[in-house]
Amino acid sequence: MKTLSILGSTGSIGKNVLEIARLNNNNFKIFALSGYKNIELLKKQCFEFNPTYAVVPSSKDAKELMETFKNKINTEVLFEEGSYSFIAMHDDVTHVVAAITGSAGLKSTYDAAKAGKQILLANKESMVLAGPLILSEIKKNNGKIIPIDSEHNAIYQLLNTNKNNLEIEKIILTASGGPFLNDSLEKIANATVAQALNHPNWNMGDKVTIDSATLMNKGLEVIEAFYLFNFPAKKIDVVIHPQSIIHSMVEFVDGSILSQLGYSDMKIPISYALGYPRRINSGLKGIDLTKIEKLTFLKPDLKKFPCLNFAFSVLNKDLCHSIILNISNEVAVEAFLNKRIKFIKIAEIIDSMLNKINSVNISNIDDILIFSEMVKKQTYDYLSIV
Repeated sequence: MKTLSILGSTGSIGKNVLEIARLNNNNFKIFALSGYKNIELLKKQCFEFNPTYAVVPSSKDAKELMETFKNKINTEVLFEEGSYSFIAMHDDVTHVVAAITGSAGLKSTYDAAKAGKQILLANKESMVLAGPLILSEIKKNNGKIIPIDSEHNAIYQLLNTNKNNLEIEKIILTASGGPFLNDSLEKIANATVAQALNHPNWNMGDKVTIDSATLMNKGLEVIEAFYLFNFPAKKIDVVIHPQSIIHSMVEFVDGSILSQLGYSDMKIPISYALGYPRRINSGLKGIDLTKIEKLTFLKPDLKKFPCLNFAFSVLNKDLCHSIILNISNEVAVEAFLNKRIKFIKIAEIIDSMLNKINSVNISNIDDILIFSEMVKKQTYDYLSIV
């Protein structure tokens, strides 16, 4: 039986993980759950799965949960600094679902790697911010990363059929193109928050959905793939695939291309990651190929979506550039969601920060956290004058 700590159980990934666990309840024990804003949902999850620990962000939330659980379930509630890392590193845990959105999930993901856990990775930002350090700890401590993002999960499945990277010409990440694929640059520039959140295929959290609208989500996935699969930038490609049926491809030196197909539902890659090396029930049926009218592929328009180009540009630079890209994007997306800036300003802010902030020496996780805070402050300062 696999024992899970779910970092971010109230988000879209966490909820889907628990659905798969519910379908395959003889295979999994839920050791710990953690939430952020949706405390009511976390309560319900705890009553159903009775974890040993629940982690919340504040003493107020902890007090509320403890009063609710009193004399009903034995879940211990934690909120102190380091609690997320505690449930990620605990000796009883075999698998850690890293599903906290953004840079907030970095430290607990890194600590899970230090503890040699099997990490089911949905937090791509951890790899963008600290890919070399996390992979070093994984190797040192006999851990493992299985990606949950549909594109990386697809490539992971395909690469498992061929272990010789010399036989691979390139990996191809697919992107839906988001809600603005067919819109003019002028229309995109004045897009509203509601329009940007109206993704045509996927149901995701707000931050990831905005990243999909700018194509930054795909840019972050390019950086993640660069580290996860150890391919140079010239062997990583992106194509727009509006139907979101093919979730990425691998092209081999003989001209063959293998792909993984499935509906636009995160339960499929999650079930693969949870069940690995076996396949388990996802609760979904396969695609009826006779009902697919067409599969189309397009080159990304980098004038309309410059964020993708920013990501490729940092691959051959030092780690600081990836950190600047990620953190300035988080600040800009937050500002857009709060209606402080226009949609087009997200890319402009990232570009400015990449050109404005100088690199520093990065040798450990604390250096990354300190540099990230500095980038965040400088981006907020820049926002106050634009």
